[in-house]
Amino acid sequence: MGKLFSKTKHAKHSCQNSGFSSIDGIQNSRTDDYHRVPQHEHGHVKMPGHQHQNVHSEAVVSLATVQPGLCLSGSKDKTVALYDYENHKVIDLWKGHEREVTKVCYGAACKGIFSASRDKTIKLWQHGKLNYIREFNGHDLVVMAIHINKDNSLLCSGSRDTAIKLWDVETGTCLRENKICQNLINDVKFVPDSHLIIQSGEDKEVRLFDLRTLNVIHAFPRKQYIQMSCDVSTDGSYCLTCSNGFGGNGCEATLWDIRALAVVHEYKGHTEAVEACIFLPFQGRPLVATSSRDLSVRIWDRDTKACIQELYFGGSGPLTSIIGYEDYSMCVSSFNHGIQQLQYHPESPSLELVACF
Repeated sequence: MGKLFSKTKHAKHSCQNSGFSSIDGIQNSRTDDYHRVPQHEHGHVKMPGHQHQNVHSEAVVSLATVQPGLCLSGSKDKTVALYDYENHKVIDLWKGHEREVTKVCYGAACKGIFSASRDKTIKLWQHGKLNYIREFNGHDLVVMAIHINKDNSLLCSGSRDTAIKLWDVETGTCLRENKICQNLINDVKFVPDSHLIIQSGEDKEVRLFDLRTLNVIHAFPRKQYIQMSCDVSTDGSYCLTCSNGFGGNGCEATLWDIRALAVVHEYKGHTEAVEACIFLPFQGRPLVATSSRDLSVRIWDRDTKACIQELYFGGSGPLTSIIGYEDYSMCVSSFNHGIQQLQYHPESPSLELVACF
C-alpha cells in the first residue's frame, strides 16, 4: 500500500491548460482598519456592522476561501457568487444548477470554482464566464461534499447516496468510488502531503480513506451525534469535526490526531448543532472556530480548548459555514442575514462584526 504520509506527486498536467483564467487580477483595496477597538460586550454584538445588499436571495449554506478580501458562496437560491467584501461588489454570479447549491470550493492552482448541488451534479465555473465549463455526473442523490487536492488534479465528492468519489478534474472522469451502507456523507477533505482523505457523515463516524484505492484504512470511535463537517490542519496532523445536537447535548467540536489515530479533546459550549468548524490560519496562537444553530460563532484555543471569544447574531438563523484568512478577516454564512464579515483582533483578543452582505 505504501506510505500514507509520503508526499503525493504533483500531476504533470495543469488545470490552466484547460483554458481556466486566473482571478489574480482582481484587486481589493484592504484598508488597515482592523486595529480599531471593537464595540461588543461579553462576546455579544452591541453595534451592527454596515448592511450591504445581500448577495443571495435565500439562505447561504456554504463558503470557501479564495484570497483575503474575496468570499466564495453557495446558496439555496441555486447560485454561486464571488464577492469582494473590501469594496462590497459582486465579482461573479453563476447560475446553472437546477436545485439548491450545497457546497462550494476553490482550486487555487487552476483558478477553478466548484459547486455541488441537490441536483446531483458538480459544476466547474470560471471567473468571467457565465456558464459552467465542466460538469461531473455520477451521483444518484444530493451531493453534499466536495474538496480539491493541492495541485488541483483530483476532486473528491460525497453524497447522500453513500458514495465517496474521486474525479479527474481535467476530464471530469470518475476514477474511483466507494459505497458504504448508511454512510450519508456530509463533508470530505484531502489531508495535505499524504495519500489520505478524511470524511464525516450521518452514521456518526469519521473515516480515513487511502485515496489510491478509496479503501477505508481507519474509522475513529463513533460519536453520539451526526458529524456535520470536518477540516484538516495545514500540516496534516489534526482533523476537526463538529456534532449535531440539541439543548446542549452533543453540540461539540472534536479534535482528532490523524497520526496517532486518537481523540485529542472536545470543544464544548454551544447549545445547538455545530454546523461548521475550521482551523484558523492566523499567526501565533493556534485557534479553531465554530459556527452553530445557536446563532453564535466561537473561537477556541486549539490546544487548551478554552473558548476565547464568542459572537452572537440575533435573528440570523442557523450559521451554516465559516472561513478565515491570514489577515484576521472572517466570514460566516446564515439562513436569514446573508453573510457576515468579521474581524478578529489578536491583541485584545476580540471579534468584531464589520459588515453584512
